[in-house]
Amino acid sequence: MHCPAPKLSPPPPDTPTATRPAQVWRVDGNHVIADTDQLIEEIPVALVYNGISHAVLLATPADLEDLALGFSLSEGILASRAELYDAEQVPGSRGIELHLEISSERFAGLKARRRNLAGRTGCGLCGVESLDALARPHPHLPSHAPVPIAAAFAGLAALPGHQPLRQTTGAVHAAAWIGRDGAIRALREDVGRHNALDKLLGHLAATRFDPTDGFVLVSSRASYEMVQKTLALGIGSLVAVSAPTGLAVDLARESGLGLAGFARDRRMVIYAGPERFSPVDQT
Repeated sequence: MHCPAPKLSPPPPDTPTATRPAQVWRVDGNHVIADTDQLIEEIPVALVYNGISHAVLLATPADLEDLALGFSLSEGILASRAELYDAEQVPGSRGIELHLEISSERFAGLKARRRNLAGRTGCGLCGVESLDALARPHPHLPSHAPVPIAAAFAGLAALPGHQPLRQTTGAVHAAAWIGRDGAIRALREDVGRHNALDKLLGHLAATRFDPTDGFVLVSSRASYEMVQKTLALGIGSLVAVSAPTGLAVDLARESGLGLAGFARDRRMVIYAGPERFSPVDQT
């Protein structure tokens, strides 16, 4: 039986929006002109599981239901979307709390981990209590049809046109799900690159997507945690506009993930899983 993922309660009217106007002064040579620009919002978002606060992220207040589900899955707090029973958005004077009700089994596991994250923009493994916590097991990805390299180039070319917050503020990252035909099927934006990816993964999980039918494209570098999050949903390939880290490459190779970086101007560098990508002339 299909059980739709719970949606967050509608935010009240005074909840911060994704952007806000600000007075600026534009300098052109010796000329200074007063003007108005748009700033991307960055507010504390606390994830509260069964009444216990677990993580505080600095995030853009948009698509928070996707962020809640995506973070829960990609961090291994939940194994499936069905284990999230309810979600409520509670605004406060210092930020927004996302109150999530999860299964008792998963909540017991969460308490056992005793992880307390203090999220920051671009933060990766903040608050991990020991090095052993890095070694979250991931099964080796099964093989499937490779991603056409031409699809990666098509997705890259289309990316700017699907980033309204970036066009408005110039200060956000994007994570996109690209189909094998190169079309952008879904995209999420956030001031934090990990948050953007979590929002995308949450959206994909809620729509019961096929992880073999495309790949993830991110507008940032590819960190260890971003590879880890991609693997959590069984996705076979991750393409980044900037460079991957050494630890990210190691994990991708160990898990069979296709990982490419420096994807721009119809060029990219494949760091792991070359069999996950097919040459341009075969598309």
